[in-house]
Amino acid sequence: MPELQRLRPDHAPALLTFEQENRTYFAASVPDRGDAYFTDFAAQLTARLTEQAAGICHFHLLVAPDGEVLGRFNLVDVEDGSADLGFRVAEKATRRGLATATVLHLCTLAATEYGLTTLRAAAALDNTASRTVLTRAGFVPTGEEVQLGGRPGLGYVRSTAPQV
Repeated sequence: MPELQRLRPDHAPALLTFEQENRTYFAASVPDRGDAYFTDFAAQLTARLTEQAAGICHFHLLVAPDGEVLGRFNLVDVEDGSADLGFRVAEKATRRGLATATVLHLCTLAATEYGLTTLRAAAALDNTASRTVLTRAGFVPTGEEVQLGGRPGLGYVRSTAPQV
């Protein structure tokens, strides 16, 4: 069973492989990271780990038993008890309920480990999969229209209080 792990330096090779193997798949539904992300991957990872150590962000990977990265689940811009949720799942790991289960688990971690009370998220209108995950995980549309890489999207919000 895959395990949600906090981002660590030793995840670097598997994380880079995940991003490279899924780049085209991700670009179909979320803004592409650009060539510089891959060229400067080590510096990017160091910057993320520095943000995490400062408590500004909480980065997580969904890791298979063999060490393969199946997804990224991040809480960014942590401030005043809230954060923004972002996630991406490998193409080969879709349609198995992993994204929804992991987002639900991260909502619990947000409350119990990080003291967060509110999570925000956004998804492109044409990204049905992400919008479905957010809805199934208890996020509700805010009515706020957003732009994601030039594509129209919708904002979502969720309390980290247990859902009834």
